[in-house]
Amino acid sequence: MKILFIASESVPFFKSGGLADVVGALPKELRRQGIDVSVLLPKYGILPRAFRDTLDFQTSFTTHLGWRNQYCGLETVNYQGIPFYFIDNQYYFNRDVLYGYDDDAERYAFFCRAALQALPKVKLRPDIIHLHDWQTGLVSALLKAHYGQDPFYRDTKTVFTIHNLKYQGVFPKTILTDMLELGWDLFNADGLEFYDNVNFLKAGLAYSDLLTTVSPTYAQEIQYPFFGESLHGFLQKRKDDLLGIINGIDYEVYNPSDDPFIFKTYHIDSPEYKLENKLRLQEQLHLPIDGEIPMIGIISRLVSQKGLDLVGHVLDDILAQDLQLVVLGTGDQYYEDMFRIKASHYPSKLSANIRFDNTLAHRIYAGTDMFLMPSLFEPCGLSQLIALRYGSLPIVRETGGLNDTVTSYNIQTGEGNGFSFTNYNAHDMLYTINRALELYHNKPVWAAIRKNAMEMDFSWNRSAAEYIRLYQKLVNDT
Repeated sequence: MKILFIASESVPFFKSGGLADVVGALPKELRRQGIDVSVLLPKYGILPRAFRDTLDFQTSFTTHLGWRNQYCGLETVNYQGIPFYFIDNQYYFNRDVLYGYDDDAERYAFFCRAALQALPKVKLRPDIIHLHDWQTGLVSALLKAHYGQDPFYRDTKTVFTIHNLKYQGVFPKTILTDMLELGWDLFNADGLEFYDNVNFLKAGLAYSDLLTTVSPTYAQEIQYPFFGESLHGFLQKRKDDLLGIINGIDYEVYNPSDDPFIFKTYHIDSPEYKLENKLRLQEQLHLPIDGEIPMIGIISRLVSQKGLDLVGHVLDDILAQDLQLVVLGTGDQYYEDMFRIKASHYPSKLSANIRFDNTLAHRIYAGTDMFLMPSLFEPCGLSQLIALRYGSLPIVRETGGLNDTVTSYNIQTGEGNGFSFTNYNAHDMLYTINRALELYHNKPVWAAIRKNAMEMDFSWNRSAAEYIRLYQKLVNDT
């Protein structure tokens, strides 16, 4: 069984969010479990030179986008046993950031068309093409419209994964004929039409054989208006083809017993070394060095989705407690300024690090006692999984993947790996933080909860096995 991932980003080549982590880690685990898997990506200009210098040129051809005739090169590199293919076009992809350009419709229409055009040229004939997010959604529509009778593709099936339904790739309907060479018969409520526009993500939902998203709870949530981003009705119609599979994390990258970025490696039976990480982190961030004071971490895009309005509403109340808060991330100016200003008011309690810093991120996971993630919605979330791995107990709202991975501690049974609250309410969040702070000072109880957290297995092993069962079902049903 041959699987081809098509995506717009992947570690270690380029990353803007959690999508890149999934596309980088899941194929590696699939390969470990015996699957022949490869990955196809755009060749962005920010590809690190170490990889750029090792690419092997495969072929070149011309891709048509309506009246446009564009060069396309295909290059490859083998990384950790996985063949990665890169679609090369300097005009579309040699840019400083991945997304957010006025011509994103044309860029990713080109990518989807070129991806399908490239496969026969290198005799890469997958049983299943696994597509990820709106940038690749057109592949399913183009495959059925342009290649449905092509013997090379006749038995190829498609799986489309929604990583975040909020981002859909909605563009003017004129691109249907101007770029895509698709007939107006596809522009309807069951196809590409979305409020008189073309929706790339909806193309993936409409024309892929099976749909997945990144947690079981999110798969249910997106069938309702609040989470459904105006596609809830369409997703309800396809509910029998929609499956939620929780994301994993790469246990080789996130391993406190073998992490080159943290101050002192540790494991579940050596909590005293975790304490050393806390003391060294306090020193690095110029916070009072105190092993007894509880430390809470936030590593996040600083946007409203992440529940930062709740944090802002009671931030003075949080900082009135005997604790330290460490924030790392970038995003909306409002939230960046909120944390900067509060840090100037509470320099001994709040460290606001408004930047991207991978080393510091690892050190925050290792050094903090708790990890705050009160999201408005969260398709899966990776940060809480990393926090569990490092014994930083998550404080989360019960939504999406947070609901599927964090179980609030039950003092009667001793079960639970963190703390959670249901309503999107700042005072419910504050109550939950205070509950965690109270239990923090009960050292035997805290040690037991931390042990529960660190014993959880959110590696890709189990999730990859679920994907394999899905692939096998799709192939066997042909």
